[in-house]
Amino acid sequence: MRHPRFDRSQLHLRPLAEREHTMSADDVLPLEAAAPPFSHPDLPKLASRIVAARQEGREVIVLMGAHVIKQGLSRFVIDLMERGFITCLGMNGACVIHDYELARIGSTTESVARYIRTGEFGLWRETGEINEIVNAAGDRGFGDAVGEAVASRGLPYAELSILAAAHQRGVPATVHIGIGYDIIHEHPNFDAAKAAAASYRDFLTFAERIRHLEGGVFLCLGSAVMGPEVYLKALAMARNVERQAGREIKHITTAVFDLLDLGPDPHSEAPKSDPRYYFRPYKTILVRTVADGGESFYIRGDMKASVPALWRQLLAAEKEKE
Repeated sequence: MRHPRFDRSQLHLRPLAEREHTMSADDVLPLEAAAPPFSHPDLPKLASRIVAARQEGREVIVLMGAHVIKQGLSRFVIDLMERGFITCLGMNGACVIHDYELARIGSTTESVARYIRTGEFGLWRETGEINEIVNAAGDRGFGDAVGEAVASRGLPYAELSILAAAHQRGVPATVHIGIGYDIIHEHPNFDAAKAAAASYRDFLTFAERIRHLEGGVFLCLGSAVMGPEVYLKALAMARNVERQAGREIKHITTAVFDLLDLGPDPHSEAPKSDPRYYFRPYKTILVRTVADGGESFYIRGDMKASVPALWRQLLAAEKEKE
């Protein structure tokens, strides 16, 4: 060994019952909750595109960050899957952690500022169960392995699990990790090779769904790096294969839900001298990948308001199509 490596066997893990949480099952919004007011002129059009895509059997693919779960929006994502609006749901590793902890103990989210000072951040015993699930995944993907475990183990808050709902409804739930990004990578039972292999299987599942995106819709919910980067590579692969068969993937609708002010025209790429150029959802999802026939929408606002607003618009648009 050329350079010394950290010995994980020396780590002390504490039970989640001893951790102070900043979110609980009580913070997960019911569908009928009075959401903060939100309006956007493009929401009705986006909802109409999603409804039309599903009625035509087209894909509606979502990539999301953990903020969606931390804002208490799990029931809205689950309901959209149940209603058939989402055909493939991708997420980062943090989503899995918050989803599993919520299902496991009804609480999630620790104070980084508090626990990093004592060297305890992320080192919680039950959260490491995710590693054991993935280590035993075999040839299954990361998302489906965790979803099946949550659904089958009778966890007390399993009804709040997006991954369990996806598994039960046959919706591909893909997990896209970066080694060293997530707290479970600190744990002694983390097997990087098995986790990476499971996540890569998910990436190939995701890329296959992107291969059928022509005429469909792609949504990025609060993911500034994973969402646009995974989508970009999968779309490149999909277009490469489809082009060889004489087919195209260009008549697509994309949408980004985020907070950054992109100025009056989010559909024209900012110059490299502009900091907005380096916001990946802007140039990748809103501009470059729809430049040859697609259309994009930027829905700026607090996710706790914008996602329920989209959900309401979808229900209204579906009713109009009946």
